[in-house]
Amino acid sequence: MRKFWLLFSQTVTIALALYFVAATLKPEWLGRTGHIGTSVGGVSLLEATSSNASGPVTPAAGSLAAAAKRASAAVVSINTSQKRRANQRANDPWFQFFFGGKQGDVPQEAEQQEQMGLGSGVIVSPDGYILTNNHVVEGADEIEVILNDSRHATAKVIGTDPESDLAVLKITLGNLPVIVLGNSDQALVGDTVLAIGNPFGVGQTVTSGIVSALGRNHLGINTFENFIQTDAAINPGNSGGALVDVNGNLLGINTAIYSRSGGSLGIGFAIPVSLAKQVLQDIVKDGAVTRAWIGVEPQDLTPEIAEALKIRPLGTSDDTAGVVITGVMQGGPADKAGIKTGDIMVSVAGTAVGNTVQAIATIAEQKPNVPTTIQVVRNGKTVNLNVTPGTRPKPKIKR
Repeated sequence: MRKFWLLFSQTVTIALALYFVAATLKPEWLGRTGHIGTSVGGVSLLEATSSNASGPVTPAAGSLAAAAKRASAAVVSINTSQKRRANQRANDPWFQFFFGGKQGDVPQEAEQQEQMGLGSGVIVSPDGYILTNNHVVEGADEIEVILNDSRHATAKVIGTDPESDLAVLKITLGNLPVIVLGNSDQALVGDTVLAIGNPFGVGQTVTSGIVSALGRNHLGINTFENFIQTDAAINPGNSGGALVDVNGNLLGINTAIYSRSGGSLGIGFAIPVSLAKQVLQDIVKDGAVTRAWIGVEPQDLTPEIAEALKIRPLGTSDDTAGVVITGVMQGGPADKAGIKTGDIMVSVAGTAVGNTVQAIATIAEQKPNVPTTIQVVRNGKTVNLNVTPGTRPKPKIKR
């Protein structure tokens, strides 16, 4: 038995020695190396080999390739064209006096010139519905959608919502890739995200980063702001593209960047998919987004205003959180319900409102012509008022 174990130990020692020599000098013999030796033009090189040469390449640990592949197929490039209309005053004698030309001529400054634009979009339904930004397609005469598989289609605008900067397009193609909608309400600061779009028109590009902030507002971009902020690189042309999570699910529609140079500085903003989904449903169903309105002008409750109104300012014990009503439209829903200038609005339909953005958004979520309860603080006392909202007026078109 002793001789057997001695022979066994010597055999194992020799085998290990041979394995060490082979792994050092000829690793390709073992077929378990990450590179092979090759010669190109007499130059010895080491080239990486696939860990599974007979099958697909396995992504490296921590790779987001699966998420990018899953989502990118549903992200499209959008090319728009718009003809610059001739000035309606082209035949006005005074117009011709300043710009030149004869009666009936169209001055050069008024000639039709085609303007081109580009952006991105996300296919969200096998029926061909695409979510993008309103500013990507606003005023466009023709909209061309280019899929990631190189197919082209002319898109029709189903509806737009300038107040959220969203638009819904539709294309007619078969076998469309569709993105899976995620849950933006569960997003957390620090979550890894991918931004997919067509920056600068170079073609589909994927960048990565994290969620760097949530609920960004007061940016002056849209009327209804509740942005997801990310440091994933977003550049011109990314507008309307997808912000996705590590599973490739849609978290938001990329819409804007903070930049002094026009390029990415690591601060981008996306419209949450929760809002985009609601806008999509309203536009497809009714052709437009209908929001409620009560006819008040709210203002954030600052310490200075709180002191002037002789109430405890925010941040102190027994403080009053809400928004100050600084104006009430005569004859509007709020006026009819008894809301007065100086009231502190603290809740709408049981939902607390701590700033003007929350107040406007919560009111807008109510159904027009359906009574709702608005709670205000007046002279230190809580008052519940029954208000019947009207339909929010359409925003004026910017010229």
